Amino acid sequence: MQPHVMKAMHDWRMSWDDQQFAAQQAFTAAFPALTPAEKCQCFGPTLRWEKTGEGVGKVCLDDHGRATIEFERVPKAAVGRAMKETWGADWFDEGPGGFAEAEPGTYHYEDEQSYAEYEFDVHDDGTVTFGIAYVKIDDIVTILDELEQALAEHRAA
Repeated sequence: MQPHVMKAMHDWRMSWDDQQFAAQQAFTAAFPALTPAEKCQCFGPTLRWEKTGEGVGKVCLDDHGRATIEFERVPKAAVGRAMKETWGADWFDEGPGGFAEAEPGTYHYEDEQSYAEYEFDVHDDGTVTFGIAYVKIDDIVTILDELEQALAEHRAA
């Protein structure tokens, strides 16, 4: 490979690494419980969290610059508030009260334009397991910030 092409590739790679690091900083600014993971099944950097009574999960970046969040057993009221603030109610056919009032079951949506996938499993025990995949980094940062605020209120109650 020609030296100027090698330099251009190196410069691009360094820029890409900087963007991934900046995305991770945005994720942890929005949701401070996230910490770097040592192992993952993703193709890019992964952050994980676990907090008794609040859930467990991960946020990762793929090699196309899209973000995915997978959280398990998060209090239903917190997920409901975060989702309502982010997208409004009934976007996923969960009902006019949003996920805070949704009946147990699975709610799924696929965005044909962006290829994003959303899946929410509302459990009988008052928790929600959800995944939001292949979305823009700013969308994940927004939901993380709303979820952190909702969980903070949950902690204070």
